[in-house]
Amino acid sequence: MQVSIKWLNDYIKFNETAEELADKYTMSGVPVENVIRADEGLDKVVTGRIEKLEAHPDSDHLQICQMNVGEPELIQIITGAQNVAEGQVVPVAMVGAHLPNGLHIKKGKLRGLPSNGMLCSAEELKMDLTKLTEEEKNGIYILPADTPVGVPAKDVLGLDDVVLEFDLTANRADCFSVVGLVREAAVLTGNEPHYPEISVKEDDEAKAADMIKIGIESDLCDRFAARVIKNVKVGPSPEWMQQRLEGAGIRAINNVVDVTNFVMVELGQPMHAYDYDEIAGHSLTARLAKEGENLHTLDDSSRIAKGTELVIADSEKPAGLAGVMGGLESEVTEKTTTIVLEAASFNGASIRRTSRACGLHSEASGRFERGVDVTAIPRALDRACQLLQEMGACTVTQGMVDVYPKQKDQTEIHYTAEQINARLGTQLSAAKMMEILTSLGFAVQTEGEGFVAKVPTWRNDCTCMEDLSEEVSRIYGFDNIAPTLPWGAVMQGKQSPRQDFIDKIKEILVGLGMTEELSFSFTNTDLLDKMLVPADSELRKAVPIMNPLTDDYPLVRTSLLTSIMENAVRNFSRKNMDLRLFDVAPVFFPKQLPVTEQPEEVVKLVGLMTGRRNTVGWNQTNDMIDFYDMKGLVEELLASLSISKYTVEAGEHFALHPGKTALFKKGREVIATLGELHLQAAENFGIKQKVYLFEMDVEVLMKYTAKNFHFDSLPKFPATSRDLAIVVDKDAEAGKIEQVITKNGGKHFKSVTLFDVYTGEHVAEGKKSLAFNLQFQSKDKTLTDEEADTAFNNILKAVEKQFGAELRA
Repeated sequence: MQVSIKWLNDYIKFNETAEELADKYTMSGVPVENVIRADEGLDKVVTGRIEKLEAHPDSDHLQICQMNVGEPELIQIITGAQNVAEGQVVPVAMVGAHLPNGLHIKKGKLRGLPSNGMLCSAEELKMDLTKLTEEEKNGIYILPADTPVGVPAKDVLGLDDVVLEFDLTANRADCFSVVGLVREAAVLTGNEPHYPEISVKEDDEAKAADMIKIGIESDLCDRFAARVIKNVKVGPSPEWMQQRLEGAGIRAINNVVDVTNFVMVELGQPMHAYDYDEIAGHSLTARLAKEGENLHTLDDSSRIAKGTELVIADSEKPAGLAGVMGGLESEVTEKTTTIVLEAASFNGASIRRTSRACGLHSEASGRFERGVDVTAIPRALDRACQLLQEMGACTVTQGMVDVYPKQKDQTEIHYTAEQINARLGTQLSAAKMMEILTSLGFAVQTEGEGFVAKVPTWRNDCTCMEDLSEEVSRIYGFDNIAPTLPWGAVMQGKQSPRQDFIDKIKEILVGLGMTEELSFSFTNTDLLDKMLVPADSELRKAVPIMNPLTDDYPLVRTSLLTSIMENAVRNFSRKNMDLRLFDVAPVFFPKQLPVTEQPEEVVKLVGLMTGRRNTVGWNQTNDMIDFYDMKGLVEELLASLSISKYTVEAGEHFALHPGKTALFKKGREVIATLGELHLQAAENFGIKQKVYLFEMDVEVLMKYTAKNFHFDSLPKFPATSRDLAIVVDKDAEAGKIEQVITKNGGKHFKSVTLFDVYTGEHVAEGKKSLAFNLQFQSKDKTLTDEEADTAFNNILKAVEKQFGAELRA
């Protein structure tokens, strides 16, 4: 938003310089980014008349000008311009001038004759060349013959303005208008504003309601109003209006368009002008676009509607994108004689979405996004008609067509002086607060021991006591509020124990050759289907996302397995077939659907291994990763986390291969699940090689990690080992046999290791041979063979009894 000081001065007079006013605005929360002076470098440029012109005696192109610049004597200036003549009035840069183009004017000589200044062209004065004819652009700029001499050229050329460039925050929609900025200036300077008097003479006998029908078919439009003007004469707007629009950064087009832009900047209400004869059915309706409709806008671009855009439509087609840009077919042209002026209030979020989706941003959309004063719409329409009437460009029909289905209630805020003082750290009186709020347009009344403030209709950003306190503080002056240090308990920032534990897991797995992946917290039912998640599983009770980033991920994930498999497939598609991935991230379980409270967040750990066991090399084998590589990795992770005394047994998991799934347990609680990806799941993902997965719950791991440690001295006495080879049923689990061995090994038992599994010759059908290495050791002495044999025999008897084991010869 930018506006010229001249425009502000039209409605309020102030003694402050532009820089001082800009500082007041900024310190009150209406920041001014730049102060742009159109007269920069024109301090010593005046008007001058060429009283005498003669050729230079020593040059074939230089001319000697005797200039009248309002001083007692003529000054001599030598110029090379060929478009000057005696009697012309031109801009003259006096000695000492610093022109906008950087040129410094000094006394000098040209071919031996003195020259005391320079005649100026439009380009040297940095004038707007787009408004000039080709003749005016070339050579010295010639002023009208009746221009007085010796006066500052900036006054004559209209370059005496200063533009304030505001960097407004989104909440201050009221300041996106000259009237809104004048309101602020009145409070900041203490001067009285004088707003334009708006009155319309309805000088045409026709009635607007008979000529145009207005309708609203979407709750995204709060109010929709229109006036009809006839006998329109489209032409250039007055010079003063063009200058005001130029100061606001808007290019003048014609009187109709310029008036709508002028009112938009002046009052903050965008509006649009339609050629009445191009409106099918002579009706305009605010409605949602129909999917597939063609949206042909003023920039001569066509877009296909998605069905979510708000449009202004006639009886046949959209006549414009509501709040963003009008339609090309109903554009006002020089042939237009009857115009419908339309003004409305639209839902800001809807306009913002449409503007971004279409890649269109306009002055109008920027204001609608922030919100307009819905009660000021009739005033804006009347103002536009008034301005066109004053130009003699139209007649105005009787009445206004206004559709306003739900009247806006005025917001009321209850507060006490103590509340505001407590929040600001001030000791302001209630009377002072009332004075400030009243000056800003709030209607304040006492209510018991407190007050109630009625918010003006143009301040949509004020809804609560905290907003009122901000209004009081910014006008009272932030510099006048004593600074105080906030009080609070001093706490050292650090990670939680769970965060430290997760970091430790990541460090261990990276050290084991794994790579951490990062994934989105979203999923879809297709991924759950591919992972063979049962229909009645809790994993399918996922939280739906109201506004998903894409239609492909409408759910919040309940399992990390879907995420890691997606990443694996993405790697496979890029020919990266050797993977060791892991992910530590939260999954989310709703307590009920639809969601009424915060879902439960559970941090899970998953890992994936597939491909070659070793890196490619001449001295490496091409063996593929198998189940025991993954099992060994999980065992190493648990050991590094100081989790011990767990059992490993065969188990089941919907996504893993039956018979190739293991459960790590502490008591009855599963601390890890690992196995080979189910063949059907692999086929669903299009994977043609074996993939191994593990899944753990971080909270469960934390629960079982050792908290207290004790250290044993190195053993002074050697260990004794025995090998136990037994034949058992083929379905007997080695893990359970190890549990029995450990339980019956006696006080000197140290460890058991399975080192051989054999089926085949010399082993009966339905049987298998397991060979274990048993270690015995005492802290106090060297064990005798008899002591080791006794322990060995106890173990043998126990496995014979519980598993029907036979000692293998």
